[in-house]
Amino acid sequence: MNIPLTSRRALVASAAAALLALAGCVTPQVEDPQGSALTAQQLGLSGVATAPAPAGWWKAFGDPQLDRIVDDAIASSPNLQAALARVRSAQALSQSVGADGSPSLSIDGDASRQRLSANYIVPPPYGGHTYWVSNLGANLSWDLDFWGKQAAQLDQARGAQAASELDVEAARLALAGGIAQAYIDLHHAWVLSDIAERQLAQREQLLKLTQQRVATGLDTQIELKLAEAALPQARNAQLQAQSTRDLAVHRLAALAGYGTDRYAGIGRPQLSLDAALPLPDAVPMDLLSRRPDIVAARLRIDAAMAGRTAAHAAFYPDVSLKAFAGVQAIGLDNLFDGDSAIFGVTPAFHLPIFEANRLRASYKNATADLDGAVAHYNDAVLNAVRESADQLTLGASLAQQIEQTQQTLDASQAAYRLAQKRYGAGLSTQLTVLNAESQVLQARRDLAALDAKLVISRVTLLLTLGGSFDPAALSAQAGAQPADTATHKPS
Repeated sequence: MNIPLTSRRALVASAAAALLALAGCVTPQVEDPQGSALTAQQLGLSGVATAPAPAGWWKAFGDPQLDRIVDDAIASSPNLQAALARVRSAQALSQSVGADGSPSLSIDGDASRQRLSANYIVPPPYGGHTYWVSNLGANLSWDLDFWGKQAAQLDQARGAQAASELDVEAARLALAGGIAQAYIDLHHAWVLSDIAERQLAQREQLLKLTQQRVATGLDTQIELKLAEAALPQARNAQLQAQSTRDLAVHRLAALAGYGTDRYAGIGRPQLSLDAALPLPDAVPMDLLSRRPDIVAARLRIDAAMAGRTAAHAAFYPDVSLKAFAGVQAIGLDNLFDGDSAIFGVTPAFHLPIFEANRLRASYKNATADLDGAVAHYNDAVLNAVRESADQLTLGASLAQQIEQTQQTLDASQAAYRLAQKRYGAGLSTQLTVLNAESQVLQARRDLAALDAKLVISRVTLLLTLGGSFDPAALSAQAGAQPADTATHKPS
């Protein structure tokens, strides 16, 4: 049927109007983000900015065994290997998304032996006979990305990749810190074992003294039985201290990636507990840019924003360009003749008309992901500030407690020595000696526990401040910005 030109133009205009009307139905609903990222000013961070801790900060303790264990753990930790695997996965995703935005070229060919219909588009003498039908061609396809959807998807993938790389830094920092803390616990367990051995030796000495006094008639069987009963109690305390020490070895070995065959190789720590660690007196103003986990959370906000941009761009038509060139022939002998050449160029577009619900749901989900990323970031920075302030307060309090406990220990030791002399001279009772001894031992335990807590608190503070993570490394990452100076207002 031959349609007049004016009718064809009217038909095209009507179709275009219908398409525009339908397209108007596919519009994103108003879906504004609900939150914004907290800034350093909002968190009250006003302390002096501080430099990162030196690489290998744990070496300040001066213990070669600790250095070796940390190195072994970083080389073989399952948690660290899992974080590195996530980085490789994110890198592959970025590469895949980046490839989607590039022109794709493929070469396709086929040859089939077939009978051609005599009543179809191939005229005689070919129609009605059997021939080889061959095709060989190159096909080009390129999404022009008019609305920036693919660019936003690439930004999202790259942001996730950068965040996963920072997760590795956070895992490495946590691993080194965890081993240092476990090593301090092992040192504390050895000190408690020493105290238990001294207690046992003192109880044995007291028993001998009591036996001598009973033999000379200065004490009765009551004092002797009390001295004998105290001896197994001291042995039990020694056994408990030894088991605590062994459990500390097991924990440390697990963190380092060691098996049971390495337990015996972990000797007594030789820590310098008063090692100087670079710690501030107040929560620093650059806290948010010093912690890899917080910077990673910030990058995930940027990635979520890019994902929301991509979801918004999906409401608009996809415009692409397709082209092909090759040869096509009936029969193999003339496949590469000049007259067998074929080529064509096809601009194409895809307009999402009846996909409104799906697109709006996707856009709503992307906005929810952005709100979730912001909430996660805010929770992380609030915890970081609290943890840092807690450790500063705890460290100052522990230092004062150590000073007071040292005074208690000095006085208790003097009282114990005096009680021993008076008991030996018959001027005091055995109960006085036992009470004085108990006070000395308890003061020693308290002091050892406080010393360990103080060093662990200092290590924990170093970790909460980002350890040796250097924010300057972010300069190599495209699109990264300092997390403590940027204000996030999702759009």
